[in-house]
Amino acid sequence: MSRQTVHVLGGGLVGSLLSIFLAKKGFKVELYEARTDMRQAEIDAGRSINLVITSRGLNALEQVGLREQAMDIAVPVKGRMLHDIHGQTTFVPYGQKEHEVINAISRGLLNCLLLDAAEAHPNINIQFQQRCTDYNIADKTLTFNDQNNIRADIVIGTDGAFSSVRRAMLDQVMNFDYAQSFLESGYKELFIPPGENNGYRIDKDALHIWPRGQYMLMALANMDGSFTCTLFFPYQGPQSFAALKTEQDVITFFQKTFPDAVSLMPTLAEDFVNNPVGSLVTVKCNPWHVGGQALLLGDAAHALVPFFGQGMNCGFEDCFVLDQLLDTLEPDWESVFKQLNEQRKFNADAIADMAVENFIEMRDTTADPLFQLKKQVGFELEKRYPERFIPRYSMVMFHPEISYAEAKQRSEVQAKVLDKLCANISSPEQLDWAEVERLLATHLA
Repeated sequence: MSRQTVHVLGGGLVGSLLSIFLAKKGFKVELYEARTDMRQAEIDAGRSINLVITSRGLNALEQVGLREQAMDIAVPVKGRMLHDIHGQTTFVPYGQKEHEVINAISRGLLNCLLLDAAEAHPNINIQFQQRCTDYNIADKTLTFNDQNNIRADIVIGTDGAFSSVRRAMLDQVMNFDYAQSFLESGYKELFIPPGENNGYRIDKDALHIWPRGQYMLMALANMDGSFTCTLFFPYQGPQSFAALKTEQDVITFFQKTFPDAVSLMPTLAEDFVNNPVGSLVTVKCNPWHVGGQALLLGDAAHALVPFFGQGMNCGFEDCFVLDQLLDTLEPDWESVFKQLNEQRKFNADAIADMAVENFIEMRDTTADPLFQLKKQVGFELEKRYPERFIPRYSMVMFHPEISYAEAKQRSEVQAKVLDKLCANISSPEQLDWAEVERLLATHLA
């Protein structure tokens, strides 16, 4: 089995990491990327949402010896900094232990790191500007944009939310379930430049959020002192991308809605006009594989909206699980693909649902005093009952031993407990600990 060639379509984050895992197992890997080599060309501006890498993604990188290199290009983020309409800020920590931070990281820099590592491995051959235009499953044939046809016994599609491998499965596989859903909001990338001597003009240790009900502005630090900002905004309506028709419309809206951000963004109007509006899509499908011949991973199998910061981390965890299955089920590709589908499908669906829920939380409720009270009470419960209560955010971000599906299930029960405990109090000091014991014994034994 280890002498076989695996054809990986998509040289992005998941595809390049997957290739390294496979090469370390002894497989020959042909890695095809539709774009030019991003290390040789300027990376497109205006199309990225800054990434965060958390415990699940770091765990996968550690298996291939790249964790420390990734952390060298990451900025630790300790919590959310909420900006109200008057420019006043409130800091809400993500966790309560020193290691409970997320790490902002550049998609481009991380992808370049992974491509360098893949290219250095003798078992991996990377071919750029090779876009798959057709995959004939019956004939096991890949066709590329240069009309080159390649026989491929094993294909793994890591080619993103609009995957050509998934499209082939949808067209050619009976009873293939597929669903995509778009949010009514899109996103646009904006920019806060570095300050004097490449210093940070706002706190680099926080994810900055300007929550405004049906929309929000967000900013994450970069290594050079700048911040990548993202406006999540409805496509249509009185306050929407469609309503801001001129540069003056943009300036007026931001001065009214995000007053403390405007002074930090000297190229706001230019960036708003020039940068495209991106879509926010959730993709679910099943099965992820065709026998032992073809497999979908990462966004090709489960595209997520970015509001839990788990798209990349979930894809990296896919790679880690596949690597573990190869240890136990080699040389049976069909069993490997089937087991991975069974283990990962319901977890991917769980984080997809939680990501949409987190969008509503971030834009609508983070500034709500009740939300902040529940956050504080949740921390108190975790301190006293760490084996029974861990906040949902902490389970997802800091506890890779807890699956996404379990985190979702437990958090739904915990939410009901918090609702009851916070119904008639205004601070954690007012908690009735006898009532806490009773509720935890009943619901979270």
